[in-house]
Formats: sequence, C-alpha cells, structure tokens
Amino acid sequence: MKIIAVCGMGIGTSVLLKMNIDQALDNLGLEGDVEAADISSARGAAASADLVMTSAELVEQLGDIDTPVIVVDNFVDQAEVQEKLQQGLEL
Repeated sequence: MKIIAVCGMGIGTSVLLKMNIDQALDNLGLEGDVEAADISSARGAAASADLVMTSAELVEQLGDIDTPVIVVDNFVDQAEVQEKLQQGLEL
C-alpha cells in the first residue's frame, strides 16, 4: 500500500504527517510505503498511490485525481491520523 502525505512545501508538516501515518500503520499492524510530498509532486505521485492524506486547504489544489483523499485537521494528533487512516482504508 502506498500513501502520500501532502503539505505545501513537502518538507515540514508533510514529514510530520508521514511519521504519524507510519506510527498509525504500525499500531494497526499494517505495512505501507508512506511518502511526504509537496502539492506539485503529489499530483503525479497520487496516480500510483492508494491514498492521499492532506489538509483541507490543499484538497482543491490537488485537482481532479482518482486516488481517495483524506483530510486531516491536526497533523500532530496521532489519534486523529489513525482514525482518518482507518476510515480511508475502510478498516
């Protein structure tokens, strides 16, 4: 499974989100490849991903992609990240 964590620049909050997604996958006993990306590269990377996780502010900037997009309100809230991941993966 491939998950893209997206923020505006791809070097700050997306890395934090990536770390929390990695932890959530571990908590759920799942394996996955999580990549941090900026909004521009995320559009292309999403084509080969199973899920994209980002903030509400960036959803429109992703444009029309076929990959499901999950909005996370607080990237540092581990419980929210895990809950949204479960919803996105329909667990």
